[in-house]
Amino acid sequence: MSNSNNVELKEGSAGLPPCQVACPIHQEVREYLRLIACGDFDRSLEAIKRANPISAVCGTICAHHCEDECRRQNVDEPLSIRGLKRAAVEFGKADFPAGVEIDPEKKVAVIGSGPAGLIAAFDLALQGCAVTVFEREKYLGGAPRNFIPLYRLPDETVEQDIENLKNIGVEFKTEVEFGTDCDVESLKKEGFKAILIAVGLTASRGLPIPGADHKDILLALDFLRAAKRDNFRLDGREVVVIGGGNVAMDVARSAVRCGAAKVKLACLESAEEMPAFPWEIEEAQEEGVAMNPSWGPKAVKIENDKIVGLELKECSAVFDDAGRFNPCYNEDTLTTLSGDTVIFAIGQASDLDAVGKAGVPVDGGRLGGFNPETMQTPAEGVFACGEIAIGPTTAVKAMANGKIAALAVQNYLEGKSFHTAMVVEDEPLPELAADVAEKVKKIDRHVIPMLSPTERADNFKPVEKGYTMAMAVWESMRCLGCAAGAERVVEKCADCLTCLRTCPYNVPVVSAEGDLMIRDHQCQACGLCLTVCPNLAIEFRTPYIAEAEEKLEPAVKNLVAAKNGEPSVVVLACGLGAYALPEFNEGFVANKPANVEVVKFPCISKIDTTHMLKVFELGADSVIVAGCAESDGNTCPFQKTLYWANQRVSRVKGILEDVGIDAARLELLNFTPEEVADFGKAIGESLAKMKELGQR
Repeated sequence: MSNSNNVELKEGSAGLPPCQVACPIHQEVREYLRLIACGDFDRSLEAIKRANPISAVCGTICAHHCEDECRRQNVDEPLSIRGLKRAAVEFGKADFPAGVEIDPEKKVAVIGSGPAGLIAAFDLALQGCAVTVFEREKYLGGAPRNFIPLYRLPDETVEQDIENLKNIGVEFKTEVEFGTDCDVESLKKEGFKAILIAVGLTASRGLPIPGADHKDILLALDFLRAAKRDNFRLDGREVVVIGGGNVAMDVARSAVRCGAAKVKLACLESAEEMPAFPWEIEEAQEEGVAMNPSWGPKAVKIENDKIVGLELKECSAVFDDAGRFNPCYNEDTLTTLSGDTVIFAIGQASDLDAVGKAGVPVDGGRLGGFNPETMQTPAEGVFACGEIAIGPTTAVKAMANGKIAALAVQNYLEGKSFHTAMVVEDEPLPELAADVAEKVKKIDRHVIPMLSPTERADNFKPVEKGYTMAMAVWESMRCLGCAAGAERVVEKCADCLTCLRTCPYNVPVVSAEGDLMIRDHQCQACGLCLTVCPNLAIEFRTPYIAEAEEKLEPAVKNLVAAKNGEPSVVVLACGLGAYALPEFNEGFVANKPANVEVVKFPCISKIDTTHMLKVFELGADSVIVAGCAESDGNTCPFQKTLYWANQRVSRVKGILEDVGIDAARLELLNFTPEEVADFGKAIGESLAKMKELGQR
């Protein structure tokens, strides 16, 4: 058999799911999505908290770089990973992992409570360091807490994460400014062995254009802080925002909420080049912000000491041929945006005056002599991380830098050398092959519910409502389970090609040389090949099926021990979708008849003939395999599930008859989500039949 599809003929999974690799802090995305699909929000949150101390914040504002690499986008749309993280936070309960005992001699001061500082404090605390975070502001949380508008990030979301960090022993001191209230020497005298500076970029940039010094010129961060904390108003004003990034969108949308009559935005970049995230631009436009791309500011127009508009010149190119920021203008093409208030939102810079006063070398707007390969400044025992070290970036990328800094500090405290080259980056799996992608079911992404533009434009209420529990479960089921599925045990394989004939996704292939290969890096983790392999030569790379198998014997033993005179019935159920929701778990499972036990599998495609036979062998009287009926709405993500389930059940029925057991004691039933929600009623007729059959 030849390889007519030009697919990659490679066996083995050298790599991690691309979403995990793309996440700057390498969260186990696949794992926490799987647990949500199973309805286990507690364990999902536990998986998130293994690496992320500010999961509530990230679930709300993360730039979700993971979604950019989701292999599902080769099929339809990527998973809504950030929205699902928020769902885990909202519906789950979990503590941080236990750290080692705190060593009071390993005292570390973290300067700044933004994302980079918090994750560094978290990692160091888990390694036994006594960590104190110093924050100059009244509120903890750094730039997200002080500048990101409440409609995107409510205060209580940040507080939730801060409380979690306090619970593992991180100490916080607010309204303490490095360089004024403490410095390097004073902290060392207090016993701090290392200091990590994570103060972020807290100064807004302006432009030296005519009129820029007018009193009605505002800077982005000052305005955002005033809008968030001081109820600053722009009632009736006509506002012009300069800038095309995410901060500019925050400014423009906040101006709308502060009562501005009109808000217009001008930026150098074309509409396609604007650096703001597309969803930020779209939501701003929905709220009435007028976009004016490809225009650069020339002068603030002033008449009678009042701003009357912003004169603009056409920007023909933002970057030069070498990709450097070097705008080109057409000075002959001018226009004016009318307005009485102008807000500059063209970027942030560091404010290092206080850092310099604290005894750390500075060079203009940069840390003097900072070594990004060791994370150290020239001052002994003083490190730096986050935006002050790497420049403007997303919160989660700053967090990644904070994790590296924590490693550097830990090694320093232990007297070991450190270099960033010591941090090994994992490789992602290759792209989903076209011949596989075309076989995967297309399932629409579940849109996160939001307030309508009219509901949100005059207030700072959170725009996103978030997923319901059911929406989160169904959305997480869209995950392809990359690197979770089948791998061939070559020594056992008989090259019978049963897996090739069974797989709905073209994952097993035969090369031109006649060699069978299971491209496990393309596997969709449906489990069908495991259940048909005659030589048991296929295994799962993850323990999902084994975890279910381990529950079979205890379930039957519970029934046998009960001895209530009723025939014992084991329900082998799908564990996803409607079976993962409270209506089934708290409605049926928690109140099921005493003669019934439920064992969930991650889809009935993974229930083998051996599982059914084992239940009978252990002494159960009857077995119900409960799957999902096909429907137009939420549905099983796997192909041919019901076909192969029927095949396996029919085979087991034949075996039962051969050994003298009535085949009617085994049933395969498929239910709609509505029927699963009232499962006791749905299987009532079957239970009645099994009662008539009695005990074996």
